[in-house]
Amino acid sequence: MRTHNIAGQVMGSLEAFEGSRAALDTAQILIVRGMSRKKIQADKLGNIITQLLKDVGAVEIDMFSDEAGDIIGVIDEQIRSSVEISGETDVYGIYRMKESFESMKCHADYKMGILNNEIAIFLVLWKDMSGMGPLFVEMVISLLEA
Repeated sequence: MRTHNIAGQVMGSLEAFEGSRAALDTAQILIVRGMSRKKIQADKLGNIITQLLKDVGAVEIDMFSDEAGDIIGVIDEQIRSSVEISGETDVYGIYRMKESFESMKCHADYKMGILNNEIAIFLVLWKDMSGMGPLFVEMVISLLEA
């Protein structure tokens, strides 16, 4: 499956494949979490994500664009079709995520890319502000067309 290949490539590049696990794995969406063994400075997280998106052939899209909002809505629907979630869809919650990480004393960065207008990739990297501990990785790979 293409979603697994993309996840494998990204997690492998981050040296996060070993021990990574799927939080959700359906025909339309794959959510994978892991811990990277790479030592990456906090100010480089965004550059690393940009390069990883390029490496898989995705075009980065502006997280504050209407296109990103539409994709977030699709991802939310895909998750809700597999997991019971109370409450309404909040596409702006993703934008508050960085603030949430920072309030927990973590550096974080995230970006979204689209591959061939068919697959959305949302990648988040975060690590403790102290510099101790691993770099955490979470990625969502969504087939936009069923």
